[in-house]
Amino acid sequence: MSRFRILLGAPLIAACLGASCETARDGAGTQYAAPKLVAHRGGTADRPENTLVAIESALARRTDMIWLSVQLSADGEPVLYRPASLEALTNGSGNVADWSAAALARLNAGWQFAETGADGRQHYPYRGRAVPIPTLRQALRAIPAAVPVILDMKAMPAEAQTLAVARVLESENAWGRVLIYSTEQDYQQTFAAWPRARLFESRDTTRGRLVTATLGQECGPAPASGAWAGFEMRRKVEVVETFTLGEGRSPVNAVFWTPASVRCYRAGVPVNLVAFGVNDQDAYCEAKRLGLDAVMVDSPEKMAAIRAKVVENPAVCGR
Repeated sequence: MSRFRILLGAPLIAACLGASCETARDGAGTQYAAPKLVAHRGGTADRPENTLVAIESALARRTDMIWLSVQLSADGEPVLYRPASLEALTNGSGNVADWSAAALARLNAGWQFAETGADGRQHYPYRGRAVPIPTLRQALRAIPAAVPVILDMKAMPAEAQTLAVARVLESENAWGRVLIYSTEQDYQQTFAAWPRARLFESRDTTRGRLVTATLGQECGPAPASGAWAGFEMRRKVEVVETFTLGEGRSPVNAVFWTPASVRCYRAGVPVNLVAFGVNDQDAYCEAKRLGLDAVMVDSPEKMAAIRAKVVENPAVCGR
């Protein structure tokens, strides 16, 4: 759970810390475009995540962007995998960094992928059909050049992975269609050495802007023109208030993308705003009412149908 420390006496004016926060933007009646769909890990709810099978499925649903998790193999090859341990998703053991790219390709990345059948029981459809862990290079070649790719850096240290990823992007001439994201601040510095690299602003920066806008009712410094920023639509956090004799804690389901925070981001500069964790019609409509540019979804199959319904009849989202 995230934690925000609020000093005694600091005002919580119009703090948006609950599911009931108003999200309609100023200028009631304005109809914003339906947000683009970003397939989270290629579509982690539809197919084994971060695999070519998932990418193919997401593209078949006309997903606008593909989000992929990247780590380094033992022989320095960028591969697609998210968790720290191979046991989490595959029939292997240990860490990605312990295996060569060729050895990782022999594992089944769909081993733990489960579906609930009509009988209500869980089934593992890919245990009889192996799905390899792909390299970044294979993924880029499988995705049309017109479809942007977001690479989420999942391994440390940042220097080694940055160099390996940059070499792949150079050789594949892919800088122009790739964005870099990481929760690790170090990647902001390491990719700065590559002039063609395009990065989301750091998560710390985004979180700071959103908290300042929602809790402090003020905008911080303007983002860079053309910046990309992403954060969860809602996130469980713990507010900690410090007293002379101790502290008080309150768990809340905080709303970060609000009319105020969107106004702060869009004050005078073009930016690209992405809401994470948008997986139903209500959340998609909320993002649309706010005028967000894109939403990250776990099921492109489900959300493509919802988007089609919203595009056909915007009234389903209300005003």
